[in-house]
Amino acid sequence: MKGQIRLRIEDLGPGRSFMAKDFLDIASRGTIDVTLASLASAGKIRRIRRGLYDLPAVNPDLGGELSPDIDEAAQTIARCNRWRIIPAGPWAANLLGLSTQVPAKTVYLSDGPSKKISLGRRSIQFKHARPQSLVGGDDKSALVVQALRYLGKERVDGRVLSALRSLLSDPEKKQLVADTRMGIDWIYEAAKKLAEVRS
Repeated sequence: MKGQIRLRIEDLGPGRSFMAKDFLDIASRGTIDVTLASLASAGKIRRIRRGLYDLPAVNPDLGGELSPDIDEAAQTIARCNRWRIIPAGPWAANLLGLSTQVPAKTVYLSDGPSKKISLGRRSIQFKHARPQSLVGGDDKSALVVQALRYLGKERVDGRVLSALRSLLSDPEKKQLVADTRMGIDWIYEAAKKLAEVRS
């Protein structure tokens, strides 16, 4: 069983985070906790915070471990708690490459409880949101909507639309239009521009 846990972690690959709940189909909670603690002590995995681990990614040029991936950690916490989360505001824009500014606060809208979780020097803020704020049946759509709302109508120009057009597949563009139809008018108009076929 311990070998199966180790193999699954290796299959996840560098940079991916996980919690004990991710292995409950393999072993008992006690066995999982002991195995993860042993692997962390041996330096095979990294303990990010109590109950949350990752397989550190390494910078090939410097040879050192990279800091934990904040979005990966947030998604893992949400998955194990069965929350739906969406990166909000400047964090959404940063994740999409629309802003190079790393926000001081990493905020996610959530259908779970409002909660702040510390990850070393960084922290993640989960904010309980109304269902209307979690617009979009598709997570990519919801991420784009949050980024556009943060940027505001005046800043959503040709450069932003071009960047998003290259990020989204044709099905994702169509989904974005469908998801924003009943939302804010200017965001719906931006979604339609994104979905236009380029000549």
